[in-house]
Amino acid sequence: MAATAVAIVGDFDPTNPTHRFTNEALARLRLSFEWVPTDHVPEQPADRLRGYAGLWIAPASPYRSMDGALAAIRYARERGVPLVGT
Repeated sequence: MAATAVAIVGDFDPTNPTHRFTNEALARLRLSFEWVPTDHVPEQPADRLRGYAGLWIAPASPYRSMDGALAAIRYARERGVPLVGT
């Protein structure tokens, strides 16, 4: 993970058009990104999200862990990490 990468917090599903279009849009911008599953976040969000330049709460829920999505939002807000929610 690069320090300039964006974490997309969500549960990637290759059959979901919104997820595929998200990847395509970010790739066209040449933005480095990584999908972070919501169930990998809730207990220690700082351990999982540290080092990303920003967070994007992925479109097209439901999430496997709503607690994970909310923990990521809380992490960003409390630390001044740029956050986009869709």
